[in-house]
Amino acid sequence: MAVKIRLKRMGAKKKPFYRIIVADSRSPRDGKFIEELGYFDPLKEPADIKVDGEKAKKWISNGAQPTETVKALLKKSGALE
Repeated sequence: MAVKIRLKRMGAKKKPFYRIIVADSRSPRDGKFIEELGYFDPLKEPADIKVDGEKAKKWISNGAQPTETVKALLKKSGALE
């Protein structure tokens, strides 16, 4: 089972809000997930990012692959070096 750390879109039309989740790579974008690591709100200025760094490091050490966007968000929040 390939596990990915990716974004789950929430919020209303034209007002996106994202949750950073750990999910099986075969599940749909807004479908079933394993664990929630934090959130990302791009509409606030500056963008609001909150990530549980301990959980993120644990999942990455266990083999979960973050997407490019999530990798950039983890670096920006300081959860990933």
